[in-house]
Amino acid sequence: MKKRFYETATCAKVDGGYAVQLDGRNIKTPAGTTLVMPTKALAEAVAAEWDIQGDEIDPKSMSLMPLAGTAIDRIPDIRENLIEGLLKYAETDLLCYMADDTQEELAKKQVQTWQPVLDWLAEDLSARLVATRGIVAVEQSTEALEALRIVLQDFDNWVLATMSELVGITGSLVLGLAIVKGHLSVDEALHIARVDEDHQIEQWGYDFEAIQRRDNITKDVHAAYQFYELLKT
Repeated sequence: MKKRFYETATCAKVDGGYAVQLDGRNIKTPAGTTLVMPTKALAEAVAAEWDIQGDEIDPKSMSLMPLAGTAIDRIPDIRENLIEGLLKYAETDLLCYMADDTQEELAKKQVQTWQPVLDWLAEDLSARLVATRGIVAVEQSTEALEALRIVLQDFDNWVLATMSELVGITGSLVLGLAIVKGHLSVDEALHIARVDEDHQIEQWGYDFEAIQRRDNITKDVHAAYQFYELLKT
């Protein structure tokens, strides 16, 4: 790890937003762009990640900084491809594939927790996705996918960075949208995403690796949501 080379991390008002600074000098992204945040709250939070570093800088301890770098460096160049990638999740969304007839207890839990979110998507975002039982692929309508495309295209690069993280972690575009749109809290979304996992735990119990993986996912989703919330303040 790189040795800490600065005394203080702060933020300052600049053209276009708020720059994060180390000893008064602007931080650059990996691509060499000045790290400018759209809100003071986000800039202060990223500065805090730098400020709490010890004698060595541990990039893995920073959750907001990588998302900011993604929003600035990567999203502008891959925006349309990213949107297409997110729409691919809708075509095979977690919430659209419920257990088959051999797992009635699990299927009942899925219907109870997943269907209300699918109903919300249809009612509030005009995107009615089809759910199925089992693993046989189901084709989503062009109308539903186009409605979702319009929603995603309306997001700026910062929100798309959040969406990319949320969807990638949960495996569900529906849950990512439900979080960002305020329909579900992070904990509610995680509970819904873990219906299958929780059912297996009830049957077979926890193992250490599963607990550790679960904790890491919880931490990452909360960090992505914190990033999104800081964009609004």
